[in-house]
Amino acid sequence: MITKGDIVEKAIQCGFGDIGFTTAEPFDSQKTLLIERRDEYEWVLKLGLDLISGTDPRTILPDARTIIVLMEGYFNEAFPSSMENHFGRCYLDDDCVLQDRLAVRIKAFRSFLRDNGIGSKVPFHLPHRLAAARAGLGTFGKNCLLYSKKMSHKGSWVLPIAVVIDRDFTPDEPTLEVGCPDWCKNVCITACPTGALKGPRKIDPRRCISYFTYLDRQITPMELRAPMGLWIYGCDRCQNVCPRNTPWLAKKLPMNKKVAGMANDFKLKKLLHMDKDYFNTKIWPHMFYGSDKDLWRWKMNVARAMGNTLDDRYISALVKAFLNNDDERVLGMIAWALGRIGGPKAEKH
Repeated sequence: MITKGDIVEKAIQCGFGDIGFTTAEPFDSQKTLLIERRDEYEWVLKLGLDLISGTDPRTILPDARTIIVLMEGYFNEAFPSSMENHFGRCYLDDDCVLQDRLAVRIKAFRSFLRDNGIGSKVPFHLPHRLAAARAGLGTFGKNCLLYSKKMSHKGSWVLPIAVVIDRDFTPDEPTLEVGCPDWCKNVCITACPTGALKGPRKIDPRRCISYFTYLDRQITPMELRAPMGLWIYGCDRCQNVCPRNTPWLAKKLPMNKKVAGMANDFKLKKLLHMDKDYFNTKIWPHMFYGSDKDLWRWKMNVARAMGNTLDDRYISALVKAFLNNDDERVLGMIAWALGRIGGPKAEKH
């Protein structure tokens, strides 16, 4: 009979940094929160991700008895500053499209379970961070992220992966508390440029920069354009300023060669002028929220980022893009960016 220790050993063999166990009891508090704040999460439901259903593991696997949570680190190597300045780190080396690395290791882990008579499901809509805390793998930050108890120097650069199984195992001791020190002075909340963080562990996802950069359908509101800074896809602001992440950010990491190799493809001018073929071959395999029908959003975000650099070297690229685009959202942002940069060169156009 397979033991809990056998499963832990296999998880480590598969390259996961940590593993925890919790029961398959419903996440009632999360369900209540989602119902009470349905307006804030309605857009997720429209995307087809039923978060409310995901709070009951038995809707995922009828015979669910235990949730195994695997912990994956996504910031184990350094990334070029040109990429970190514009893109959230969790997107920089993702394999959700090619499924050639993490997906292979998850499959190997599930195959091990299956070979030992255990059925499993890996859902996308179960509250993964809450499951990880319930499995004792870390504590919450005021920024709503999970901080590992042992990975990334106890930082938040981790991805919990929930595996729902049909076998009972002894649950680990929960660590559901907020682990932030009193002296941090709510720096993540204060630093959130768009005010998405409303208080400790309270976020309005519709105000998050990540939402604006790859999901919103409108031109970015005027009052948020400067605060959003240089972010084009995702945001790490609340993680970068967090004192709990300082030890890992200070660590000298080896360079991620894959990301370094694609950095040239993500130069701002190339993104601003890219066509569908360029997007589908160079960009989408790495940053996959949205299709080539959403090129307008990419170009709008790039124009805003260019404007916020205050660098007049981007003026000619912005003018060229203005002449070659017909989407009003892109044109409006280019005009704003030129005004933001200002100076004689911008005023001439």
